[in-house]
Amino acid sequence: MSKLAKKVQQDLVEAIDNDDLVLPTLPEVALRIRKAAEDPEISVASLSKVISRDTALSARLIKVVNSPLLRATQEVTDLHTAITRLGINYSSNLAIGLVMEQIFHARSEVVERKMRDVWRKSLEIAGISYSLCRSHTQLKPDQAALGGLVHQIGVLPILTYAEDHNELLSDPVSLNHVIERIHPLLGDKLLRVWDFPEMLANLPGQYLDFKRQSERVDYIDLVQIATLYCYKDTDHPLAQIDITTLPAFKQLGIDASNPQLCSDLEVSRSMFY
Repeated sequence: MSKLAKKVQQDLVEAIDNDDLVLPTLPEVALRIRKAAEDPEISVASLSKVISRDTALSARLIKVVNSPLLRATQEVTDLHTAITRLGINYSSNLAIGLVMEQIFHARSEVVERKMRDVWRKSLEIAGISYSLCRSHTQLKPDQAALGGLVHQIGVLPILTYAEDHNELLSDPVSLNHVIERIHPLLGDKLLRVWDFPEMLANLPGQYLDFKRQSERVDYIDLVQIATLYCYKDTDHPLAQIDITTLPAFKQLGIDASNPQLCSDLEVSRSMFY
């Protein structure tokens, strides 16, 4: 590790420990959706009203409902029908995850590009997590998708920090090293600050622990396997890991030789685009 990466890592850990690091806030629309969804009496019409204030988000939800994995015989063209089809909890979690994209904005082109890459990969992993969850567990696919969308959320504060420190911004090797080492720690902290449920709040810090053994299959298992699937056949270091030897893979009971599974997972990669 370079001297710069060591120093930045030390500074960031210190800032985290002292609560000095400025963390991004959950978008206003996400807070409104969460508040609405917490009302047990909320109607589809009321939730629809809250979500429809964000036209881009409304369009995304309608698109998800019409994706190959969820598509019914008739195409859905309005938000009310989309929420009815998905259900209130499901729509809320999905909307909160998708609205995270609003935080992925930067002042510099280098950081903007990096943020776009992180978000694009998160969308792919969310789609695969969703698909694996539906086909191999009794867990909630919307929570699996939300886990995929936020598992790298800890990268954001590091990139924001880099924008204010040119020496880090102009040294991509050090920047990548810092991201690799610190983003899990920051991700856990951020999801706790945002009051995410316990089952997802530990996800950033644990999804890369390939020796991890869960008592029963959980969302961390799903995101871990989805991440590795996403990188297979690339030159990324994670592509070197034999996915079939992992406890999470065994926990999911996946039949790796099933050609239909590979086909479904490939389709699900673009589910949330």
